[in-house]
Amino acid sequence: MTAEPRLNHVAEPPRANSVTGPSMNGPEPGIPGPPKPSIRATLDIVAGVVGGVVIGDGSVEITGVAGIREAGPGDLTFLANSRYEPYLEQTLAAAIIVTDNHKVTDNYKDLRRPLIQNPNPYLAFLKAVRFFQGEENRPTPGIHPSAVVAPDAFIDPTASIGPNAVVEAGASIGPLGWIGPGCYIGSGASIGKETRLHPNVTLYGECEIGERVLVHAGTVIGSDGFGFVRDGDAYRKFPQIGNVVIEDDVEIGACVTIDRATTGTTRIGKGSKIDNLVQIAHNVQIGRNCIIVAQVGISGSTSIGDEVVLAGQVGIVGHIEIGAGAQIGAKSGVSKSVKPGERIFGYPALPVIQAKRIEASLRHLPELIQNMRRLKRRLEELEGKKPSP
Repeated sequence: MTAEPRLNHVAEPPRANSVTGPSMNGPEPGIPGPPKPSIRATLDIVAGVVGGVVIGDGSVEITGVAGIREAGPGDLTFLANSRYEPYLEQTLAAAIIVTDNHKVTDNYKDLRRPLIQNPNPYLAFLKAVRFFQGEENRPTPGIHPSAVVAPDAFIDPTASIGPNAVVEAGASIGPLGWIGPGCYIGSGASIGKETRLHPNVTLYGECEIGERVLVHAGTVIGSDGFGFVRDGDAYRKFPQIGNVVIEDDVEIGACVTIDRATTGTTRIGKGSKIDNLVQIAHNVQIGRNCIIVAQVGISGSTSIGDEVVLAGQVGIVGHIEIGAGAQIGAKSGVSKSVKPGERIFGYPALPVIQAKRIEASLRHLPELIQNMRRLKRRLEELEGKKPSP
């Protein structure tokens, strides 16, 4: 494309709005504003925010949040896993979020610090983090002077286009879209409301991203699927003419690659969360609210149902189905379809109970081999044969 950097092909951003405040005195378009001031609050106030019950002194001042091992004076921390129970006596935190069934009477006397009881300490801590840290400051709406935007691209007036970003012809950025530095938006691509692309994300042409999607740095969406046809001594590239659709409320980690479909659509369902360094091949269909952990590889045309969990380094062959609610353990190799709700593990992946029995047996294999050799020698002695070494 040959379009020059420009600021005036879209409507003038509003001088003030509820998200960014006045823009005339703020940073230039596409650059986040200054950090927000720190927050101080009593434990009673924090308990109201996270939805918990205070046990002890609710007037204690909380100035921040931290993990149970890193917390210092003034910090609020949490205990959601029994493995971290020993840190209760060591932590320097001012207060701790615990479960409803935590043994308050004994522990509180020993710890000499107030608690917040909540049915889900992890979720309560998340709310506390948001309360103290707040959302990241949005940049001023508009297009940074160094960005290159095609004249016929549509940029909503409330959207922000960061330094050195490129938006090709016919692309569309929706309200409150946030395109980070160095991003590339291909021709005809679309990005929905309140979606954010961190630095150096690549969105190929004709691909679609829904609303409230978060894509982390270095991810590539819409590159060609791996399709070749043998022609004598050479491989001929099969045209990849489909696209990728990312539905609403998806989060995609750093350096993820999602291939465009050969024909049709590669689809990531609403609410799914994808960790870093995941490869999703052409024509894969991923359902709603799936969890896909780091270094997973999903081969072409595989269909994954809703609420599926793929743990780290799972590998899945192409053209199979993973049923809704299935869970696949880390480093598993999946070579055939998985029933809905099934839990499998291993290489090749098997039902979890069977896989664990096999793994337990393998740990005793040297001992079993020695026993078999002794039994063989004893049998040969009884039969009058010369014992094997």
